[in-house]
Amino acid sequence: MTDQTYCDRLVQDTPFLTGQGCLSEQQVDRIILQLNRYYPQILTNKEAEKPALPSTPQFRNPKASLRVRLCDLLSHLQRSGERHCQEFYRALYIHAQPLHSRLPSRHALHYKVLPGARRVLGFSPIIIDRHVSRYLLAFLADDLAAL
Repeated sequence: MTDQTYCDRLVQDTPFLTGQGCLSEQQVDRIILQLNRYYPQILTNKEAEKPALPSTPQFRNPKASLRVRLCDLLSHLQRSGERHCQEFYRALYIHAQPLHSRLPSRHALHYKVLPGARRVLGFSPIIIDRHVSRYLLAFLADDLAAL
């Protein structure tokens, strides 16, 4: 998996999340409520309430379709930055865990088997600066007796 930011993941996952029947209206309401109540710096009352102007986001507008509300929310979060997108994923995990586990960005890790490899002895993450990279090193051996 590449080093994707939460904003990158959200761009990748948006078509899946806005697909037919992925998230229910109740789940979207719970996510919006969590972002608004527990993290008001992520989604303020003004942003979460029914819009005064047609050009403002319609997250909580009951007259707007679920798809429009969700698209507005995801677009708003992408424009707002990394922390906002991260908190969305946290709320999605809490309120729609089965869906969270099926996200395209979570299945981007592909393993490659090296030719001639017989056993994997262990794995180690690569640490660059203060962050653990998403690259995986595998220690391989053809003959365990040689070790």
